[in-house]
Amino acid sequence: MPRLAMSPDGTRLAYEVHGSGSPALVLVHGWCCHRGYWKDQVAPLAARAAVVTVDLAGHGESGATRRDWSLAAFGADVASVVDELGLEKVVLVGHSMGADVILHAARRLEPRVLGLIWVDEYSQLSRLRSESQVRERVAPFRADFVRATRTFVRGLFPPSAEPSLVERVATGMASAPPSIALAALEATWNHARDVPSLLAELGLPVIAINAQSSGTDVEDMRRHGVDVVVMPEVGHFPMLERPDEFNACLSNIHERLSRGA
Repeated sequence: MPRLAMSPDGTRLAYEVHGSGSPALVLVHGWCCHRGYWKDQVAPLAARAAVVTVDLAGHGESGATRRDWSLAAFGADVASVVDELGLEKVVLVGHSMGADVILHAARRLEPRVLGLIWVDEYSQLSRLRSESQVRERVAPFRADFVRATRTFVRGLFPPSAEPSLVERVATGMASAPPSIALAALEATWNHARDVPSLLAELGLPVIAINAQSSGTDVEDMRRHGVDVVVMPEVGHFPMLERPDEFNACLSNIHERLSRGA
């Protein structure tokens, strides 16, 4: 059974904590996902530090009563769990939308955050979509959420991915409540324009673990203060596709941030 915390707006939040040791690793899932997407990370990482996995509001076993599905509200969810546990030092890890979420969590948790780890969210930060371009991109999801989501998710995997994994993830994400998913999707894609200023404001070490297939502009990311580690032969879900390699990579970055290197 998960533990429970409360967000500032009174939404019930489900989370788990495994292991012990500081700085804790707080793992935040992406759009239409849940804390179970980190299942292959929990035991290996808990051998070195406390590992916290969170269901954001409207996802997994957390409540869905709120009306504000903004990135700031999701960030408050993560901060509430960290506060509930009384963690003094944390490294925040965010996959996909979770990378945006942890920026807002970090604003609430400074100076307890030693660094941020993004998992395959941004490949560059200089050429960002306008609000009208975002609306156009979201339109197919509004027209037929299940079909558009299945197609979108399948395209996030490389051809070499295990078909059963691809279909499991596509089916799971397409079963999300459309009203919540659409609001969160539009908020996330519009949020990209705010990311450079948030990075400058926070001034924290940020390291991105990106799939090679994402075509990351490493120099552009570095200009915005983001270091990049590229993983070959994976798609958007490296923690599911190649968990052993991903865990080793994440552990190395955690160690690097822990010692302030």
